[in-house]
Amino acid sequence: MSYKLETIPNGETLIGEGPHWDVATQSLYFVDIDNAVLLRYDYKQNKTYSARLEGENFASFIIPVEGENGKFAVGCDRRVAIVAWDGVSPSAKVARNAYEVQSGEEFALNRLNDGKADPRGRLFAGTMYNDQKDLFAARKGELYRFEKGKPVALIKSDIGISNGLTWNEKAGKFYFIDSCDYNVKEYDYDLETGVASNPKIVFKHASHLPDGMTIDTEGNIYIATFTGHTVYKVKPSTGEVLLEIKFPCKQITSVAFGGPNLDILYVTTSKLNDQPPPAGSTFKVTGLGAKGLPMTKVRI
Repeated sequence: MSYKLETIPNGETLIGEGPHWDVATQSLYFVDIDNAVLLRYDYKQNKTYSARLEGENFASFIIPVEGENGKFAVGCDRRVAIVAWDGVSPSAKVARNAYEVQSGEEFALNRLNDGKADPRGRLFAGTMYNDQKDLFAARKGELYRFEKGKPVALIKSDIGISNGLTWNEKAGKFYFIDSCDYNVKEYDYDLETGVASNPKIVFKHASHLPDGMTIDTEGNIYIATFTGHTVYKVKPSTGEVLLEIKFPCKQITSVAFGGPNLDILYVTTSKLNDQPPPAGSTFKVTGLGAKGLPMTKVRI
């Protein structure tokens, strides 16, 4: 298979993360976590806009809010904030806080990491311990479900780095990555209740740290590796690696299908730890012969 890699204009980040393709605006939203910057790549204009999130230290994911034009759920420290941004202005503001988790002193160094809406618009997001010296030792992370009109539900605790999430609605499956476990777990997923059960490992790599994740229309998952120059296309039912998509930089953070036909794989990267260019660029991969599913806005 001959796929093609290109960078999008002005898509550079320190730690790019949380790509979300919004069908309504034909835009890719993503974040630069440690700089608390929100970005929007406009497909038609082939142009990227960015905004500093005022008064915040981190922005770990960005998801449009259903029914609220110009409003986004954004992970800020240990809060899910509702942010107002027109997608063009160079600054954005928190309009209100929707949820807070892990408010105790023992979690002072924790922050939210990856987050995504399930097919019904429930927000799933988890935390991680954010001290680089002790990143792998302290399993203080937790995964939560945030559902409109209901209290925050704890899905899983004892997490190192809560990371990639995706769903196969047809098969009733939920996929989740704790990067510190070096694997992808598949859960049975009840779409009516949002309950995940019966975890089993469907992909494991001895040395490449798995990060963000997405799924295509055939149920294959795409796994970004933070230490591996690679996005793996994996068939979860067998664990077979169907394709290795190679990049000219090491730290691949997350993936999302987008474009008018949902057949472009957008890939965020990081230049953390002084990685040389093109590290930190945001890529588009074409020619994969696969399509993604429309991503869901969040109901909050």
